[in-house]
Amino acid sequence: MGTALVYHEDMTAARLLWDDPECEIECPERLTTALERLQQRGLEQRCLRLVAREASEAELGLVHSPEYVALLRGTQALGTRELQALSKQYDAVYLHPSTFHCARLAAGAALQLVDAVLTGAVRNGLALVRPPGHHSQRATANGFCVFNNVAIAAKHAQQKHGLHSVLYFSWHRYEHGHFWPCLRESDADAVGRGRGLGFTVNLPWNQVGMGNADYVAAFLHVLLPLAFEGGYHLESLSQSVCMMVQALLGDPALPLSGPMEPHGSALESLQCVRAAQAPHWVSLRQQGAAPVLSSGTRCPEGRPSPLPPGEPEFKAVVTQAAAALSSLLDQLRLHPTPPVRVAVALTAPVTGLALPPSVLCEEGSLPQEEMQAWARPHEALAQDEALIALGKVLYLLDRILDGQVSSGTAATPVPAAAATLDVAVRYGLSHGAQRLLCVAVGKLDRPPDLTDDGRNLWLNIGGEEATAPSIFHVSVPLPVTPGGFLSCVLALVLPLAYSFQPDLVLVALGPGHGLRDPQAALLAALLRGPAGGRVFALVDEESTPQLATVLARVLNGEAPPSLGPFSMAAPEDTQALMYLRGRLEPRWKMLQVAAPP
Repeated sequence: MGTALVYHEDMTAARLLWDDPECEIECPERLTTALERLQQRGLEQRCLRLVAREASEAELGLVHSPEYVALLRGTQALGTRELQALSKQYDAVYLHPSTFHCARLAAGAALQLVDAVLTGAVRNGLALVRPPGHHSQRATANGFCVFNNVAIAAKHAQQKHGLHSVLYFSWHRYEHGHFWPCLRESDADAVGRGRGLGFTVNLPWNQVGMGNADYVAAFLHVLLPLAFEGGYHLESLSQSVCMMVQALLGDPALPLSGPMEPHGSALESLQCVRAAQAPHWVSLRQQGAAPVLSSGTRCPEGRPSPLPPGEPEFKAVVTQAAAALSSLLDQLRLHPTPPVRVAVALTAPVTGLALPPSVLCEEGSLPQEEMQAWARPHEALAQDEALIALGKVLYLLDRILDGQVSSGTAATPVPAAAATLDVAVRYGLSHGAQRLLCVAVGKLDRPPDLTDDGRNLWLNIGGEEATAPSIFHVSVPLPVTPGGFLSCVLALVLPLAYSFQPDLVLVALGPGHGLRDPQAALLAALLRGPAGGRVFALVDEESTPQLATVLARVLNGEAPPSLGPFSMAAPEDTQALMYLRGRLEPRWKMLQVAAPP
């Protein structure tokens, strides 16, 4: 299964036929520029290309009224003056003789993608469409949007494919209701109705300039817990589309730049969302008492005027957006994609392992003399078997550090697991890693003589008790339930990782790690994000043979296996997490879930 790209060139036909500064930004170049950039980057060629079809009027009727569909059908025969007069009846909308055809293609593209994903024809995909649809209502066009493509796709998924529920998540500029479209339904306490209660999640941003830390915090503290439980600037738009397709294809993400500390306004919004959603989601209630929903984000009466382009605040926003785009382009130049996405270095033969064809089976080893020098301080590495495994580990680690391989996995003999990890950490720090995160699962204690200089963060999952001897050394007991493990990853491991901003992550599954294959796979997959894809997983040889395969697959960009039904964390696991978060939050800001009092 691959990644689909759904598109149709006819969607560029609709265009503005009169002078309207508010609507001129919704132009055909929004599609053509994005598609050209996909082609330039070689991403379109890696996707399964699907030609969009028109949604039928019956499919449009899943969401929209028959009268509204008939009204839009009639626009095909209208002249320019009639189209302009009709457009003025709506807010920030223009109509064209091709609008009905284009809008049906946009909705149909979404339906095609839903069908392709839910039938297993593709793993995921992107529908590149216009006009957009997310602002349109049952009988009203709004904000460039004609038919609500996402709502139609959700209804289609429920009716045709039997989906019980669809989670709607939206983060959007809101500014306490002062930013268009100034809808009360866009605030945090709009959580759905009836059987959909709790399945509408609005995250309103109440100030401009939200950055990486704010969006990552939203993922960690709102979207991911719920998901597991149950642009008009042409250059930035095209770059965003490329980054999205790369992510869908499984390419490693770029390392995040800038300080990882959420804005106070972002934390206030997260606090309100969590408070509004906590009655409907166990995972949010487990992370401490939910705050009371305040009136701070409530929408005021009336609709203020949009910010004029000439105002200083508008210019500041444009300047900030241009700086962010420049930073992204710099990141693309500084972090080229390695030639090999994943390599494995196993001591046993790899025949019989269902590895993806693109995964490299690495046979190289560090030179004998250098390997022995690194092994000399450790008695556990004196045996030939351990020494051979160490040579393969360090050789593959070297290829990751020099940019030839993005990520990898290697096996180590059980008696030598701790010593091998110790050498790997020191080798990484002395060969180019500026900040190294080590997530050690099982009986793998931090070496007492490892320098606590801020360049390495050691997190042990499987310690005797929840403790933090320093801000760079954290230990937590292995959670006793799958739900406890998931809470540990989302509420502790990932916030620490994104706060630390490592350029290399070592995941070590040592003796007695106790993780099932789906848990280990999820841990490795989620840690690709903080390190820009540079994850090296060390597995003891007594783990299941399938573990090496599943780790290689998730590091190659595939989705991890399902954890199974959601289960609650045990009280002792929740207590341990809350204790550690309270100790570490002053230093590691991504642990914050609420604004300081």
